[in-house]
Amino acid sequence: MKMKERKWTLIIFVIILIAYILPYTLFTNVTKWYGSFLLWTVLALITIMVNYLITKDWGKEE
Repeated sequence: MKMKERKWTLIIFVIILIAYILPYTLFTNVTKWYGSFLLWTVLALITIMVNYLITKDWGKEE
């Protein structure tokens, strides 16, 4: 794995950690389900964008 790919992998790992940690820490007093749902939706969109950036150059010669 190249350094660039490791950086993106680390970013995705941090996003996954945020998706698990925030709802059980900062959002514990939010009684509405859409508080966490909005967070998970935004994090999913960020992850999709990161995956696009990782794979957009696949198959090209370096």
